[in-house]
Amino acid sequence: MTQPITVNIPHSLGTAEAKRRIERGFGELGGSLPGGGFAQLKQSWSGDTMSFSAQVMGQSVSGAIDVLDSAVNLKLILPPFLAMIAGKIKGKIEQKGTLLLEKK
Repeated sequence: MTQPITVNIPHSLGTAEAKRRIERGFGELGGSLPGGGFAQLKQSWSGDTMSFSAQVMGQSVSGAIDVLDSAVNLKLILPPFLAMIAGKIKGKIEQKGTLLLEKK
């Protein structure tokens, strides 16, 4: 059974700057997953929502990132194989996402 992970990261950048940073740093967030990151990454934007799918350790993951004025909401669907370590994955995504959206 798949395991959804939801991560909410507050920020003070505004929608446009947060979206720009996510576009630039999305691959870094993928590095939070086992196996060193995404393979066969596909992503597309519809307004301020990015949908994505990728292969991680031979497993398919998918999700969406909603960029809001003061927060970013990420939903990631993990296959059963990766669901066993969902808590660890969520923690890494929160950590790297917070750094990515830190006001500099």
